[in-house]
Amino acid sequence: MSQYEKAGVDYSVLDRVKRAAVERAAATAGLLGASGGREFTASRGATAYVFEVGGLTLATVTEGLGTKSVIAEQYLQVSGESRFADLAVDAVASIVNDVVSVGANPLVVTAYFATGDAAWYNDERKSLELLAGWQRACEQSGATWGGGESPALPGLLTGAGIELGGNALALVPPGRRPVLGNEVRPGDRIVVLPSSGLHTNGASLARRVADGLSEGLLTPLPSGRALGAALLDPSVLYPAFVRALLDSPVEPHFLNPITGHGLLKMMRPAADVRYVLDVLPDVPEVLGFLASSSGMSPAEAYATFNMGFGYVAVVAAADADRTVDIARAAGYEAFVAGEVVAGDKSVSVPSLGIAYGGEELRIS
Repeated sequence: MSQYEKAGVDYSVLDRVKRAAVERAAATAGLLGASGGREFTASRGATAYVFEVGGLTLATVTEGLGTKSVIAEQYLQVSGESRFADLAVDAVASIVNDVVSVGANPLVVTAYFATGDAAWYNDERKSLELLAGWQRACEQSGATWGGGESPALPGLLTGAGIELGGNALALVPPGRRPVLGNEVRPGDRIVVLPSSGLHTNGASLARRVADGLSEGLLTPLPSGRALGAALLDPSVLYPAFVRALLDSPVEPHFLNPITGHGLLKMMRPAADVRYVLDVLPDVPEVLGFLASSSGMSPAEAYATFNMGFGYVAVVAAADADRTVDIARAAGYEAFVAGEVVAGDKSVSVPSLGIAYGGEELRIS
């Protein structure tokens, strides 16, 4: 049993349900025709659903942040420091970083804030910070905040917590095709944009690690920072990079945030190829600490956390340096990390002796 499974997150179960949901959802595709629309079938199981209607190519996704809000609540209690603005950025990142990965620019983001008791909002430091952070993340993503829903669900959620999620609608620029991974080919290069830390997955395991430490979330990391503070560093928002890329002559073959499943997500495209990573980003201190504290092997760590991989863009070899330049001009760190080569579907990190086979990722 993996460390993530011990923390209550079993992807073998979750992915089985996802595959069943994709199958049933696909059975409804013909209903788009009644409105003069059609779907891009290859977007089933991608980071966002893509469809065409009224001459526009649109993408939509619904996402949730998971249990990172529990860390924010617990850290506030033990430190007195509220990080709910950063938490809102994480929630928006979970949405927009997915929707842009089909080659679409976000237009509208809606919010879902669920609590076990409406009294949660009485603490205005938390509630107003949450709203300010959500607004800031939408603005940085170039998306209008279109509203949302904020139910109180006593008996379903505890009064001390809040669940964050939402939806985005995005537009594939005119003259562009959706980026669905079907053009990945041997010879392509893999461009990596580093992460800032935990990002939007792995919170349940991080909580399990913290619970086993005598100082919990106040445990000092080697740098002296508190574990809880580092866990709550906000995710990087990647829409500005994708927008700049789509405004350029570059034709990306595949785009993806590295979240749940870690490097396994690189095998999302149907192409039967090998993704070889020769240059790695620095591992954020907090992720190295979590992996070490939970006794993970490198293979398990890189299939669970992002381990410094924030976002990947697979492009033609001739476009690799230009893609790096575009990312840097938009304010991101970026570098060419590896290449796509012929062979059975896999991801390999030769310097760490890691190799993942295509059978290890089945989400559609």
